[in-house]
Amino acid sequence: MNTFINDQIESFKERNQNRGRLLVSCPDKPGIVSAISKFLFSHSANIIESSQYSTDPEGGIFFIRIEFECPNLKEKATELEQQFAEIAQQFEMEWKLTHVYQIKKVAIFVSKELHCLLELLWEWQSGDLMADIALVISNHEEARDVVEGLNIPFYYIPANKDIREQVEEEQLKLLKEYEIDVIVLARYMQILTPKFVAANPNKIINIHHSFLPAFIGARPYERAYGRGVKLIGATSHYVTNDLDEGPIIEQDISRVDHRDDVDRLKKIGRAVERSVLARAVKWHLEDRIIVHQNKTIVF
Repeated sequence: MNTFINDQIESFKERNQNRGRLLVSCPDKPGIVSAISKFLFSHSANIIESSQYSTDPEGGIFFIRIEFECPNLKEKATELEQQFAEIAQQFEMEWKLTHVYQIKKVAIFVSKELHCLLELLWEWQSGDLMADIALVISNHEEARDVVEGLNIPFYYIPANKDIREQVEEEQLKLLKEYEIDVIVLARYMQILTPKFVAANPNKIINIHHSFLPAFIGARPYERAYGRGVKLIGATSHYVTNDLDEGPIIEQDISRVDHRDDVDRLKKIGRAVERSVLARAVKWHLEDRIIVHQNKTIVF
């Protein structure tokens, strides 16, 4: 990691030593917000941001994300979690308390197309993607120079369907060695096995074009051009064992017309893909996403 980026990260950690994020989902009933607020107040915490949503006030599911400042949060962490567990039990909560200074470690998987990788690296270099990009794994060599030029470890691991399990064993070892928190598939053109997905639930973020399910498989842009599509889009989602059908995090589109040839469609598609993926990764890093069934609530 270069000195400038490292200084940005260290400064961010220092500024956020006492900042926490609380994510909660539970059956909706009166008193949830009051109980959480009183708990934080009892620890002298100041709520900085709060967002909430209920699927149905009458018997639905309630979701809330709270970001707060709490004096000596680092020292209080264990006590705080133990005490909040009692409230969580009372309201049947699923919950997660994170500490903002604990920067998430990211692994990026990429193949030959580098536009999504380059966008993430640019956001990271500019300080807009607050993460520790710990390593990049690829089944091709195209990304090596740009990745190693930023002092990020690069691992070339050839992959195909015949050696997929062997490849994933090597990848999983690397993820464990680097203590990775989130995996980003930045146009990694390999299908992951159920074993790999199960080892990383709601931790793998993918990007793909939004022609699906209309143009499944190879050469989607060529076939879309042949049909005269008028919209180019992209979808970022968490990876599940149902191919390209995991909980959607973010989507976007760009309008096209008959004057746009296949190359132009691909260029527009790449632009949408890289911005959609960058937003999805940012929201994950900022603990803005709660997964409920096969949907996401993004605060």
